[in-house]
Amino acid sequence: MGDEPAPGGIDYPGLVTAALKSVLRDVLRRAAEEGFPGDHHLFISFLTGAAGVSVPPRLRKQFPEEMTIVLQHQFWGLIVDEDAFSVQLRFGGVLERLTIPWDALVAFADPSVPFGLRFAATGDPDASGEAAKDADAAPSKPARARTEGEAKVVAFRPSRKEAPARPRKPRR
Repeated sequence: MGDEPAPGGIDYPGLVTAALKSVLRDVLRRAAEEGFPGDHHLFISFLTGAAGVSVPPRLRKQFPEEMTIVLQHQFWGLIVDEDAFSVQLRFGGVLERLTIPWDALVAFADPSVPFGLRFAATGDPDASGEAAKDADAAPSKPARARTEGEAKVVAFRPSRKEAPARPRKPRR
């Protein structure tokens, strides 16, 4: 039995993916109106070559497959709609607008909580999203140094923090 619904059937994986992406949509709508509360901030990874993605040519050249942006303190003009979101960020001191359709998303994470969601690439036969305590999304290029007033484009691989081992009591 395959992952595709039978003709006229219910596409449960597609419905789950859409529902999970709506989490980010709702968070971004709130951020557009009120900003992020407290220490909340987002790492958002997306496919730069996906249909509808709009990034400046120099960034597309630098990140030909996947890119991660950080929305924290310095972002402007965040617009969120049903098909995509767009935001202005500084890259190399230049303010640039990016437009990212929901279908281009790979993952997002809020490391302040920590919480993240990872999505299968559009067109992947297994297009279901996976909820996770830690998102594991890494862009195809390594992180570069951040300069003052510039948006961060980073590779991130949050890992679960394990509690330090407890000292064992000596056996008697």
